[in-house]
Amino acid sequence: MSISIFGFQALWSPYYFLILVLVTVLYFLAMTTWRHKIRGSEPLQKSEAVNFVLGMVMLYILKGSPIDLMGHITFTMHMTQMAFLLLLTPIFFIKGIPLWVWRKVIEAPVIGSVIKLLTRPLISLFTFVFLFSFYHLPSVFDVVKLSMTLHGIYTVLLFITACLMYWPLLIELEGQPKMKNINKLAYIAGNAVLITPACALIIFASEPLYATFYEAEYWLQSMALCVPLDTLAGLNLSGPELFNNMDPRSDQQIGGVLMKIVQEIIFGVILFRVFNKWWKSERKNQNEITEQALRDFQDRVNY
Repeated sequence: MSISIFGFQALWSPYYFLILVLVTVLYFLAMTTWRHKIRGSEPLQKSEAVNFVLGMVMLYILKGSPIDLMGHITFTMHMTQMAFLLLLTPIFFIKGIPLWVWRKVIEAPVIGSVIKLLTRPLISLFTFVFLFSFYHLPSVFDVVKLSMTLHGIYTVLLFITACLMYWPLLIELEGQPKMKNINKLAYIAGNAVLITPACALIIFASEPLYATFYEAEYWLQSMALCVPLDTLAGLNLSGPELFNNMDPRSDQQIGGVLMKIVQEIIFGVILFRVFNKWWKSERKNQNEITEQALRDFQDRVNY
């Protein structure tokens, strides 16, 4: 059966699209026209604008397009959606906000102190991993999926903690502690390792864990999060099997595997970039030291 039966609003979330467009317009106004009113502001860089727009596009694709609807029908799509939402999209937003804005945030009396605490590597890492793992406990997951309020709050909370998790890797402000490259490598590797148990629970479970993906009654209630109630009431649906050929356990296993694969790819790219930057820095420093030693030697000879 085609998902088109759920209607245009459920498929394309027009109100959500308009909100994202409004936020994007406000961003460009704040970073260009209005920024002159803010002391210490700097011109918006092209890379920052591109990253922010990519972040907004990713948000719409993941939470406003048919992918979001499919994420309520199949666990495979849900985990793929979560992987890109929590492990890729935050990078665009962090890089899309100019450093002078982050500097203002850090210097704010209360908010700055809270962010400094929550972005300490061990705290940010364990907070994200704990909330992610806790969310995927079956007893928690099904409760959250049946409440629009809880689902919204927890999704936003996960996204914020994902941003805080990436902060030590991506933000380097003058006067703020900087993570050494070797520590960055360990930080990324630790993140990958700590998320593994949650994925393993999903992949190697002997039976389906999440009732909202195989019990018709719970599934229909969870579908109300993205489908208008009047539309849902007019449809005669027996369960997710109408849209998914996989059995619930296979769907669950593939979802867990895809989550881990996406995570490994994204973290692998970040590891490569960190290591490459580190290698170039060490090579540059080595050349500078050699050149300085030669200059000193020549000065002594000439003297």
